[in-house]
Amino acid sequence: MSRIKAVRSAFPAHQYPQREFTRAVTAIAEAAGGLRPTQRALLERLHANAEVDTRYTVFPMAEYERNGAGGAALAAGGASANDRYIEEATALGEQALRSALAGSGLTAADLDLLIVTSVTGVAVPSLDARLIPRLGLRSDIKRLPVFGLGCVAGAAGLARLHDYLLAWPGHAAALLAVEVCSLSWPATAVTTADLVASALFGDGSAAVVAVGEAAAPTPPGPGRPRPRPPRVIATRSEVYPGSADTLGWRLAPDGFRIVLTAELADVVERRLNGSVTAFLGAHGLTVDDISRWICHPGGPKVLDATQKALKLPDSALTLSRRSLSQAGNMSSVSVLHILELTVDADPPEPGSFGLMIGLGPGVSAELLLLRW
Repeated sequence: MSRIKAVRSAFPAHQYPQREFTRAVTAIAEAAGGLRPTQRALLERLHANAEVDTRYTVFPMAEYERNGAGGAALAAGGASANDRYIEEATALGEQALRSALAGSGLTAADLDLLIVTSVTGVAVPSLDARLIPRLGLRSDIKRLPVFGLGCVAGAAGLARLHDYLLAWPGHAAALLAVEVCSLSWPATAVTTADLVASALFGDGSAAVVAVGEAAAPTPPGPGRPRPRPPRVIATRSEVYPGSADTLGWRLAPDGFRIVLTAELADVVERRLNGSVTAFLGAHGLTVDDISRWICHPGGPKVLDATQKALKLPDSALTLSRRSLSQAGNMSSVSVLHILELTVDADPPEPGSFGLMIGLGPGVSAELLLLRW
């Protein structure tokens, strides 16, 4: 088992209600060539039905409206937006990881492994290397940058962190997820998938610090006391055949563009129950044994499909829907934000089980069995 010591989220300074996003995305699209009347009506309907109240952005809304996504023209292959991604993602990631380290009682020098997940920009050297001098990490720290897993990367990153700590039970490790989704708002040749994405995605970061079972005890970090986080017991990964074109990115001349079809919720509803049932059954458990559900909030339809597939009560996904409402879909960050909300909520009885469910391109699912 691996012991989670702390999980913390960090958000950009700019927070806006959903209606501001609707106005800004409309202005950006209009400046780039306009929306057809049917597209404008669809955009307004999607934004109204996304179950998102507020979202965060790394830049003031006026800058997006004035200059387009990334605050600069994207005609030059998206280079300007990616430069800004590197700057903002590094700063936002530093904020989340500093906070998680402070809450864990560990120092940056205590970390033996750093995993960084992000899919909204490209950085070489990778973000983890850039964070070494900023945080005072050891120069011999093991690093694992992860790109391409999309929304599932938060759960997958925590699963791989767990695998490492099983092999090195005396070590400490951290996972950082950071996404700047606002740099990929649609600007030209707007598609229905672009409009859906514009209604859902927001910027944010989250970090988890964990130790192996043989690690020495550490005192809690400063600040307000928090309930004891769960341990990771086991993990399972699965890719659903025939669904590769359902969700992802494509690299276009104006930067990353979303690939998203209406089949995503259908894949989740058809396949997730079998994955979860088999995983829990291998550990002598059923869905009824799970007291806490930490499910990626891909959007209202994906959450509805998850609930229907697993026959869960409304209360099971309350925190997933709260995260979606407060910050939108933050890709790999969201499931870790929900883990933080879960840890901060009323703790379950000792020995209770939880299940983290990450969903992403592939279509892929990542399951983590947790225990308090």
